[in-house]
Amino acid sequence: MANFDHQSLEHLKKLCRIQCSEEETQDIQASLSQVLDYIEQLNEVNTDNTAPCRYVLRGMLRNQMREDEIKDPFPRDQFLANAPDQVGGMVKVPPILKPGSSQ
Repeated sequence: MANFDHQSLEHLKKLCRIQCSEEETQDIQASLSQVLDYIEQLNEVNTDNTAPCRYVLRGMLRNQMREDEIKDPFPRDQFLANAPDQVGGMVKVPPILKPGSSQ
């Protein structure tokens, strides 16, 4: 894009309130120029007879579910072996609410 120059980038940096080194400024300017050139290239494509697209991947609209499988549950001993503390075969966690406190 011919209109995007160092002055435009400095204006963007001021609007965004960012500070960059000279090397970072050059990298950002090069990257933004490439993006804007690509957008210009896309603008050349004739889309007059193309319907608007609400979803990029229509196949993703339906739920992708696996079949239910009957399996044995995870063995309690193995599960509790990973717990830091346990009481009566259950994982013990620190209390969240203290007695007498109201929320």
